Amino acid sequence: MRILVLADVESKYLWDYFEKEKLDGIDLILSCGDLKPQYLSFLASFSKVPILYVHGNHDDCYEIAPPDGCICIENKIYVYRGVRIMGLGGSIRYNNGKNQYTQAQMKQRVRKMWLSIKRHKGIDILLTHSPAAGVNDGEDHVHKGFDAFVDILDEYQPKYFIHGHVHKSYSNGFKREDKYKNTVVINGYDRYIIDVDI
Repeated sequence: MRILVLADVESKYLWDYFEKEKLDGIDLILSCGDLKPQYLSFLASFSKVPILYVHGNHDDCYEIAPPDGCICIENKIYVYRGVRIMGLGGSIRYNNGKNQYTQAQMKQRVRKMWLSIKRHKGIDILLTHSPAAGVNDGEDHVHKGFDAFVDILDEYQPKYFIHGHVHKSYSNGFKREDKYKNTVVINGYDRYIIDVDI
């Protein structure tokens, strides 16, 4: 399965210089958040595949105008072609934004997912906005990752952990792909294509 991952900035390649053929061969689109709803709606109008998304810390506008033709998987497990995708958006709390959480609040969200994870017999992809704590997260407080995501990786060992929030321009240590134990970690900043064999 070929997955197009999007996060944080609207790709000029896919918006300003869009050609329908650029979506050929894509089986699924995953958004890690902080993207204009108009951008996702635009892609949905040309795509024949599901576009799944979680909220970024700047996506308060989704409450008023969510992206048309897309599927929000916040606090859910969405199964597509047998691939189990769990969504948990938002960032660490740094002001009073709607999509910001303390470490304790995110742990509570994960606890509420336990029964659904058990019912689905695990997950294949963890889709979030923020990274996991200590796994390619930022040095500043705003871009710190969540401890609860490390707990998920340790306990359920999804094949892929896909996140955004840490931009390529933030540091020289930006990693597009990494590994945490048995999980491939992907930073979806801008756009990235992965071929998933699950």
